[in-house]
Amino acid sequence: MSPIKDLALIYEAPNEAGIFSGGEIVIGSVSFTLTKDTKVKSFKVKVKGEARVHWTDNTGDQRRSHNAHRKYFKDKEYLIAENAKDTELSKGVHSYKFKLKIPEGDWPSAFSGFHGKIVYTLEAWIYRSWRMPAFVQKELRFVTKYFPLPDQTMCPQTGSVSKKMSKGEVQMSATVDRRSCSPGETLSITAHISNMSSKNVAPKVSIQERIHYHTISSSEHSDLSVSKVVGNAIKPNSVESVSCQLKVPEKAYTVHNCEIISVQYYVKVYLDISFTIDPAVIFPLVIVPARVTGQTIAPHPAGAVGVPSNCDFPAPAFPFTAPALPVVPGPYGYPTPDLMQHGPTSGYNNAYPQPVASYGFASAVFPPSVVQPQAPFAPPFIQHGEQPPSHMPIFQPANSSKSDEL
Repeated sequence: MSPIKDLALIYEAPNEAGIFSGGEIVIGSVSFTLTKDTKVKSFKVKVKGEARVHWTDNTGDQRRSHNAHRKYFKDKEYLIAENAKDTELSKGVHSYKFKLKIPEGDWPSAFSGFHGKIVYTLEAWIYRSWRMPAFVQKELRFVTKYFPLPDQTMCPQTGSVSKKMSKGEVQMSATVDRRSCSPGETLSITAHISNMSSKNVAPKVSIQERIHYHTISSSEHSDLSVSKVVGNAIKPNSVESVSCQLKVPEKAYTVHNCEIISVQYYVKVYLDISFTIDPAVIFPLVIVPARVTGQTIAPHPAGAVGVPSNCDFPAPAFPFTAPALPVVPGPYGYPTPDLMQHGPTSGYNNAYPQPVASYGFASAVFPPSVVQPQAPFAPPFIQHGEQPPSHMPIFQPANSSKSDEL
């Protein structure tokens, strides 16, 4: 039985959020109790950052395993150095202080997913001759200081989509109030919907998380809804303008600078129509820590996102006709996929996530409605999993002079 008991590792938080970044110092202490006099070969603490991915595909003889590993940095300090003769420690409680530095660098933010993770750990190891080492580990919250923010981060994004139905047509124009945000903040979304079909349509808004895992030989991806708002159905032959607020998940960050894991977010505004493919408008969203929001570190190409990137005007009033946006190269040199299917000849317009994502998306265009709008109606929207606070208006008419309390 090991004489080393109660091995504990404690470190000081660098700020109120407890988040580390490149160039910061990790200060702490290690303590343990010896039940008897013990010889120790060496004792060290270290901080390191690394990324790993792993998954398998196929079955039987065709089963293949895919792995990738990236080491970012490692700094260590010997609290008891290894010598020719082991160091003898007396019975009782022992405590040691340490100070380690995280090197400066564009290290990716910590992340954990189903097929891999980016992790930063603080570890303490006690080695004894011919014995298994005693070991304790803690994960650090790490967020990079470098984000590729788009120009005019608070400039609204606009887009539109239309869908031909067997009887009539459904059209939607949508606006999101910004291009980047921080975890826990609230996005404002407005939509103008013209339902000239014979079916009810339900407006929905969600924040989607898109994760890509890469190895030399293969790749894997997932697309999850991390926040969602659902509205009441809009009846046939009616036109309505609605707005809502959608909260960004806590501890969600864009990961753009890891070779084997990338994490991107986008806002999806779509219409739920039974027995058909839902028309949707996609808006890319960069989620960064509050301390770097508003800093343009690596701007995107002009016009790559929603409305032109040099805009300095508020969101346009509805109804409107969105300008056609050309497909432009993404921020890292890859072509931007055209996620919207243009033109009414196909019978529908829809945005489905593609295997490779970029921060630039194109939007479909439809002409303004030729019918006279009916009196606007405010279908209430409820965010899944929680009751909205009474002070926060959710999906109310865009032209209403007062908000309804739910």
